[in-house]
Amino acid sequence: MIDRQVLHRRHAEEEQRFIATHPRSAELAKEAQANLLGGVPMAWMTRWPGSFPLFFDTAYGAHFTDVDGLDYIDFCLGDTGAMTGHGLPQVAEALFAQAKRGITTMLPSIDAAWVGAELARRFGLPVWQMAMTATDANRFVLRFARHLTGRRKVLVFDWCYHGSVDEALATLDDSGRTVTRPGNIGAMLDPASTTVVVPFNDLAALEAALATGEIACVLAEPALTNIGIVLPDAGFHDELRRLTRAYDTLLVIDETHTICVGPGGATAAWGLQPDFFVIGKTIGGGMPAAAYGMTAEIADQLGPIIESPAVDASGVGGTLTGNALAVAAVRATLSSALRDEDFAHAIPLATSWTRGVQATIDRHRLPWHVQQLGSRAEYWFCPPPRDGAAAAAAVDDDLDAFMHLWAVNRGILLTPFHNMALMSPHHTVADVEAHDVVFASAVEALMT
Repeated sequence: MIDRQVLHRRHAEEEQRFIATHPRSAELAKEAQANLLGGVPMAWMTRWPGSFPLFFDTAYGAHFTDVDGLDYIDFCLGDTGAMTGHGLPQVAEALFAQAKRGITTMLPSIDAAWVGAELARRFGLPVWQMAMTATDANRFVLRFARHLTGRRKVLVFDWCYHGSVDEALATLDDSGRTVTRPGNIGAMLDPASTTVVVPFNDLAALEAALATGEIACVLAEPALTNIGIVLPDAGFHDELRRLTRAYDTLLVIDETHTICVGPGGATAAWGLQPDFFVIGKTIGGGMPAAAYGMTAEIADQLGPIIESPAVDASGVGGTLTGNALAVAAVRATLSSALRDEDFAHAIPLATSWTRGVQATIDRHRLPWHVQQLGSRAEYWFCPPPRDGAAAAAAVDDDLDAFMHLWAVNRGILLTPFHNMALMSPHHTVADVEAHDVVFASAVEALMT
């Protein structure tokens, strides 16, 4: 229903507007090209709309200001890393205080026991370890799962997201074979040798894979999030847990994104019962930190490994893991944010955002849809997909690029990888209404 000539013309107009209004970012982008690959310190920073990356100056709460002095409502929030809001004073103060006392000693700090107890209280698993990122946590857990079961393969869902874990960078081709996911650079081996991929929500395919007896663990998000929000069918998680137990397979739940459901993530809200649990990004209030939890039974089995002199060569850990600065940030964050009252504010805003976008879609009779998961919401250019392959097939790169650029030029930042908004305790009704206006004007521009 979108005239592509109109779309391309509108996009070209928005590119010129972007260039004209961001001269300082353009200067910094040119300077950075000299010594930074792609002109950015991390590759994903090239994924934003516009001819060059925006350079930010300050970020506080739900807003940030770029180096050209322009203010933005931030619905991306570091793709969940700043879900608590930017510049939390309590985290900054904790970091400052701990930095003066020491950052890393390879010894536990005074915050360690509190953090372990709070993770257990929130997420329900009794025993925990720290990591620097959720990617690291997932890597460590997969090693443990293979060791405990004596099995070599991991099962993941098609188009899942578990950071840069090699075993998860796999997908299904048109014939249903496990292959390297598009964009996976320098894969060290055929992913089919380590990984079995099945479609999300496909219980028959899941059971068939588990019945082979070769799966050490299922690594799962409660809902797909990085290919867009794909929600589980009713009863899917009950069957996932039943089947993994029936086939003696461990269940790993990665809540790095789905913590948006509530203080204990979907695990607490939906009554999930994982063997391992992974959380990252949010728990440090922006400071790199992650953690993974396990059942008491698994902890008993892993205890001799952790206490062994050979643990240095186990492939688990890292000398900066669990450093005092990161643990202080986690304590400051979990003691003052990601609480019931924070989600009581953020989730209704996501509902309002969903309704506002859907109202424009309905007004123009577009075959689009909005999906909500807790304090996160996203619009699709199709009906809601049930699995990752359907979600991937629905991606419209040209339309995505225009919608994001139109929004940025009007002070709205969405998650760059898809059309997703995340709410924090610092967002307001006015922020959501501003997006309603900008989204409506983008659609109207395409219809004229």
